Amino acid sequence: MRAKRLGLAAVLAFVMAPITAASQSGPDAAQVTSQRMAAPDAAANQANWMSYGRSYDEQRFSPLAQINDRTVSRLGLAWYADLDTYHGIESTPLVVDGVLYNVSAFNIVTAYDGRTGKPLWTYDPKVDRQWSRLACCGAGTRGIAAWDGKIYIATLDGRLIAVDARTGQPVWSVKTFENDHAYSITGAPRVFDGKVVIGNSGADYGVRGFVAAWDAQTGKKLWKFYTVPGNPANGPDGEASDSAMKIAMPSWHGEWWKYGGGGTAWDSLVYDPKLNLVYIGTGNGSPLSWHFRSADKGDNLFLCSIVAVNADTGKYVWHYQMVPEDDWDFTCTQPMMLADLRIKGQTRQVIMQAPKNGFFYVLDRKTGKLISARSYVPQMWASHVDMKTGRPVFYPDVHLTTSPKRMTPSLLAAHSWTPMSFNPKTGLVYFAAMEQSIIYARQRDEDFKFVPFRINAGYDYVGVTPEWAAQRKKLQAEADAMEKGYLLAWNPVTQSEAWRVPYPTPGSGGTLATAGNLVFQGTIEKTFAAYAADTGKKLWAMPVDNVPVSGAVTYSIDGEQYVAVNAGWTGSIVAALNRIPGGFRVSPARLLVFKLDARGVSLPPMPPPTALARPPMLRASEDQVREGAKYFNETCSRCHGEQAHGGVKDLRWMTPQTHAQFLDIVLGGVRAQQGMASFKDLLTKEQAERIHDYLIARANEDWAEDAVKR
Repeated sequence: MRAKRLGLAAVLAFVMAPITAASQSGPDAAQVTSQRMAAPDAAANQANWMSYGRSYDEQRFSPLAQINDRTVSRLGLAWYADLDTYHGIESTPLVVDGVLYNVSAFNIVTAYDGRTGKPLWTYDPKVDRQWSRLACCGAGTRGIAAWDGKIYIATLDGRLIAVDARTGQPVWSVKTFENDHAYSITGAPRVFDGKVVIGNSGADYGVRGFVAAWDAQTGKKLWKFYTVPGNPANGPDGEASDSAMKIAMPSWHGEWWKYGGGGTAWDSLVYDPKLNLVYIGTGNGSPLSWHFRSADKGDNLFLCSIVAVNADTGKYVWHYQMVPEDDWDFTCTQPMMLADLRIKGQTRQVIMQAPKNGFFYVLDRKTGKLISARSYVPQMWASHVDMKTGRPVFYPDVHLTTSPKRMTPSLLAAHSWTPMSFNPKTGLVYFAAMEQSIIYARQRDEDFKFVPFRINAGYDYVGVTPEWAAQRKKLQAEADAMEKGYLLAWNPVTQSEAWRVPYPTPGSGGTLATAGNLVFQGTIEKTFAAYAADTGKKLWAMPVDNVPVSGAVTYSIDGEQYVAVNAGWTGSIVAALNRIPGGFRVSPARLLVFKLDARGVSLPPMPPPTALARPPMLRASEDQVREGAKYFNETCSRCHGEQAHGGVKDLRWMTPQTHAQFLDIVLGGVRAQQGMASFKDLLTKEQAERIHDYLIARANEDWAEDAVKR
């Protein structure tokens, strides 16, 4: 074989060997500079993937074309590396001058020889496994950054670490936040002009969002921009955002600062070197419910917005808010990209985004003025965006009440964090679109209680009457039945669909576009596939026993082109997956690397399936089950699914051994190394028992139907 399986043992053996990493990766490893990033398509640079979105515009388009619509059928697996985890892998690798740098769960970074897959070094920042529960959605990260001989890691627990790209040894480390609030970092840092910029996560748990810039050589803080106001009684923060907070403050009401306010920038950041602007995509509010967050009043700036700040100072320049009065967890942190488009006979410098809410936006990136907005999926919250005001026109009665209603898109998104790409040759943007609904209702005032480090939505997941519960069940059946997922090719100039590729369910991954007229995507069918960029025709697909949800990259070494992608299912909450015969099973996560005419490398077989165990007899009362549903949805649902459907692990189908260990797992942390840290600081023994009661009840409700299908 020309490549082989590279597991944890191989990595450790190499790290312990006397051969130095410097001799493997060379004296000029990861020499990413402003000059190189300014010319990503130059002959000396086009073979690389030097930043999260490849270039500053984050278009995820490569000029490499050796692998193209005529040759892609010859693609084969060149090498792969086991990542030794079942955690979701959302990260985009970097490739600089023949070395591939990859980051796995809990921010473990490995450098590989990009040609052979030989590991050069591994750096483990030793993130405490409890952060898999303190972060909204698991232990994943979306990437790392490279600059001037260093690799930058933004860890789940809030450290920004620079390591030597030759050796993997740490150079400096700073804390970007204190751990007295439920902050975490899941997004990829960006580096430009000697600055490292990173946001954070945690709005669901009650924090105040911010973005900060750090000196890439020393780790010194350069500027900080808060995305929502703090307590008015405390006065200005003394940060770059002070002038912006004067704009934002009047749009808030009540005592939001007690709950954090939210607005975390947990993913998308884009830099425009010509305009010297950093664009920040901001998230949802804290609490999610507008009623509890802001007393049903005000736009709540800068939630669900794009905010442009000066790259040198962090000072506010402009903003555009997609979702004022956000009541539905419509974050606007999804990928943004820059492009120059010919619109109505004029070349416009634009920024584009397809956020959760189902509209595709094109803005003037110098001024923030709306150029166009159009729905790319059916949705139920706004009829259109008013071009004069730039505001969405809400449907009647769209805000939440204490009665259940079905809403699409759901908080799971019309398009989530998965990267999108743009091909300037076709003029099309490619991304994973989803049609999903969720059942919303807000809690009664007397039932809402803010608890730090717990999801504080203000949503009622249970209901106060049996009739409410029955109505919710009926609406949930409607939501499950309408699920759809597809690869969508969208024309941002005409704001229209060019083509789509339907999938059995939502849940497919990010996209990569190339000059070879190709679009690559990991699919919910557990394949890695290539499509013709102009027509959507499937040209090649390989079964990989997992869903490559992350963004793929392509690079070249000595004139030979490669395509690399991380395959590791994140447990997206997709109801229809539970209807798959035998269940939806995946292999452990892997980094997969392909090239033309590769032979002799194959993936190991999937582990054998396990039988669907009959659930225990339900012995709890109805009141206990309802109480457990409340605690489950406040504490567990983001990883384990609404109504306990799917997620990272479907807890309806626990084995007898897991049932017996339930309290030891939830409170004792006996599976912390597998990512299930102890919740003893958030849950009492009685509350954990009620959650167990609820899961047993859900299993008994669904077991007979699911067991037949398996």
